[in-house]
Amino acid sequence: LKTNERRAAEQLAADRGLNSVDDLNELDRADLAASFQNTAIKHLEQRLERAMKLVDGDGITTLALVGGVAANKEIRNRLDALCQKLQWSMVVPPPRLCTDQGAMSAWAAVERLKMGSSDDPTNQEVYA
Repeated sequence: LKTNERRAAEQLAADRGLNSVDDLNELDRADLAASFQNTAIKHLEQRLERAMKLVDGDGITTLALVGGVAANKEIRNRLDALCQKLQWSMVVPPPRLCTDQGAMSAWAAVERLKMGSSDDPTNQEVYA
């Protein structure tokens, strides 16, 4: 994906008669960035939808969107739409917590505990 984006930027610069992608104007840069983001999110949507359908019937119906990616409004909106389409719920921490890994880990633990989920090793089936 990144290689294709770089190639698209180089081709656009050449089409504009520019020496370098660094010479692209703000509108072209914004368009390239939006295209990259759209493609990356489409990839996430496709993979998540496939995974969500695979666990259908297993009692899993909640998506936790965490980490730095959870701060992206477009990702939040599009994954929320996917969850609504598949009748899942989505939990996302407040954006102010999405950049601090310690806060994110604590928030995720609180949400899991509220759902009754645990990592108690005596209750896990783990195979290596």
